[in-house]
Amino acid sequence: MIDKTAIIHPSAVIAEDAIIGPYVVIGENVKIGSGTRVISNAHIEFAEIGKNCTISPFATIGSEPQDLGYKGEPTKVVIGDGTIIKENVTVHRGAACGDFTTRIGNKCLLMVGSHVAHNCVLADEVILANLVTLGGHVHVGFGAFVGGMSVFHQNIRIGDMAIISGFSASRQDILPYSKGEGRPPVPRGLNIVAMKRRGVPLDVRTHTNEAFKLLISDEYNTTQAIEKIKAEIPMNPYIEKMIEFIKTSKRGVLLKSHKSGHESLESEE
Repeated sequence: MIDKTAIIHPSAVIAEDAIIGPYVVIGENVKIGSGTRVISNAHIEFAEIGKNCTISPFATIGSEPQDLGYKGEPTKVVIGDGTIIKENVTVHRGAACGDFTTRIGNKCLLMVGSHVAHNCVLADEVILANLVTLGGHVHVGFGAFVGGMSVFHQNIRIGDMAIISGFSASRQDILPYSKGEGRPPVPRGLNIVAMKRRGVPLDVRTHTNEAFKLLISDEYNTTQAIEKIKAEIPMNPYIEKMIEFIKTSKRGVLLKSHKSGHESLESEE
């Protein structure tokens, strides 16, 4: 159903059962999948939106990137299935670099006023709370949660299942599975709750926590910590992911914290 007040560009491809509400503007090169609702007053252009998404009032998707080098090249936004875009969210289309695309995965939630800049990549099930701002080329891993009013420098990575407290800011990568707080959000513990919800067994969580504590310990530099982990702790995919994340970082990874901030699994059960 398309409301009679909506403005639809001739190039737009909209599924028959999609709902386009009052005063929505659908511009050039837009595809909207089955079951998706664009509630009212939203503006969408140069975007491919999947199935069963919700686009809330005054959201803006696919507008030009805030990149002075952008000269009108044919770039776009791609949004997966089941994603919810709340009021006043802005998602800019890609600048003319990389794959020319800003990408948001399946079942993400972008809360009120959050901003996803050009060429960002959000994996599935990412949550951005109110007023989160991601600079260009930020990559956010699977299941990560970013607290409200947080700001992140372009080209950083936020690891899988990381959780970051509100009013944080970082110029460096955020370690997978970590709980970070502050400016910058140094890791204070392992995100045990998320790992339990994803069905990670206790022994795997315990070993991952041991590796995590070595990585953020003041007693070892990063190279020493990784060597000690490989020598003393049974490896698992989560530990391997943390180590690979550190080794492939271009901006450095936030690791060091006070020992009083460490949390363990000793009292978990």
